[in-house]
Amino acid sequence: MRAGPLLCSLLLSALCPVLAPAQTLVQTPAPEARRGEVERLLDALPAAPDETAGRALEARIRGLWAQQASPTVALLMRRGQRNLETEAAGDAVEDFDAALVLQPTYAEAWLMRAQALLVLGDLAAATQDLRQALVLQPRHFGALTLLSMVREQAGDREGALRAMQEAVSLHPWISGGAERLRALRRRALGEDA
Repeated sequence: MRAGPLLCSLLLSALCPVLAPAQTLVQTPAPEARRGEVERLLDALPAAPDETAGRALEARIRGLWAQQASPTVALLMRRGQRNLETEAAGDAVEDFDAALVLQPTYAEAWLMRAQALLVLGDLAAATQDLRQALVLQPRHFGALTLLSMVREQAGDREGALRAMQEAVSLHPWISGGAERLRALRRRALGEDA
């Protein structure tokens, strides 16, 4: 079962990391400082007072996650993202495979490959990649959101609901999160919540 262009577009707009631009003169924080800042921002995200604040925190978190890529991996990630945007999911998987060979601890590469695999209809492989992304970054709200989509597509409504509940608990202002949570509750539990 292949995902259509609409799903591909939704995945790219909702879940793609903000990939770092090609090398700039801007100093990036050291890896330890970056990890510490990500953790502080993830701690602050559930308490964001409004959507604007939540989206600003999300953008900073995604930017810091993107900075974790080596220059070569960042290039492969951008190429893979372009391939997904042009509906060349098979080529995107190859790009993300190459990124993972070079940097297997980069959670964003696992997430992006899961997106490409979902577009190709390989739910089992997408689920495995999402699990690995969550091992590397347990509070990755984007990976949890995509996991919710994968589980729903596989017919696991309760699993889809649990994953989305966790994503929204981490990031209450995630794009479309509240609406998706309501829809999943209706389908999984018969609630009108």
